[in-house]
Amino acid sequence: MNTRAVDAAGVAHERASPDARIVSLVPSITETLFALGLDRQIVGRTGFCVHPRERVRNVPKVGGTKAVNIDAIRALQPTHLIVNIDENEAGTVDLLRTFVPHVVVTHPLTPRDNLTLYALLGAVFDREEEAQRLSQALETQLRDIEQRTWPAQRVLYVIWRGPWMTVARDTYISAMLDAVNWQTLPAMKGGNAGADRYPTFDLTAPWIADVDRVLLSSEPYRFTEAHRRALESDPALAGKRIELIDGELVSWYGARAIHGIVYLATLASAPPGR
Repeated sequence: MNTRAVDAAGVAHERASPDARIVSLVPSITETLFALGLDRQIVGRTGFCVHPRERVRNVPKVGGTKAVNIDAIRALQPTHLIVNIDENEAGTVDLLRTFVPHVVVTHPLTPRDNLTLYALLGAVFDREEEAQRLSQALETQLRDIEQRTWPAQRVLYVIWRGPWMTVARDTYISAMLDAVNWQTLPAMKGGNAGADRYPTFDLTAPWIADVDRVLLSSEPYRFTEAHRRALESDPALAGKRIELIDGELVSWYGARAIHGIVYLATLASAPPGR
């Protein structure tokens, strides 16, 4: 057994056969499977698995990341199911384990965790060379960003409204932002899983005064320019830099992390303004 084929749940996986049938319940993993050249083996995906657009459209949908259609997955007769601790519900995964032979659990928490993710998927699905190419590309971008000096910024990364929601500091999103020395507020940790990883907040909270810039994510809530302008007029955010940010490039791990690091470096290097 190759030690790289141990997943985030500590389960070791044998190499899959060439006719493995894969269902992915994680949008960023679905995109990464395509990047590894596994097109023919991907038999199911969620409705949120939208990349790569031209190649993913022919793969049957099996519901959402949480509202999973169990019967649809059963009908596809998958040999492998790929899930994520943050994105998929434990009870649903336990139910799927009763008829899917191999469940691969993922849980990247930092940009460098993608290297382990590439190695895991490459080892399980016999795509080591492709995985190594992704690793080399990510390493190049990480070395570049780590060798530069980034001014410290305290940021509020907003993922939802009604109620307002943000990210704890031990999430993947916060770790990505930290790569350019953007520290998320509030200064709290949410634990390995659960709602505390994505806490609610109020614009009247005392720590709001310490925020340098507010980042309105394009997902899971699709913030728009209209939302940005409305928040500019809120007294609690007076004088703060408020901008839209591509949530996929910040929150999607796997293959997209390579472009995400470049994207954040570009944002952090840009002069003040919109």
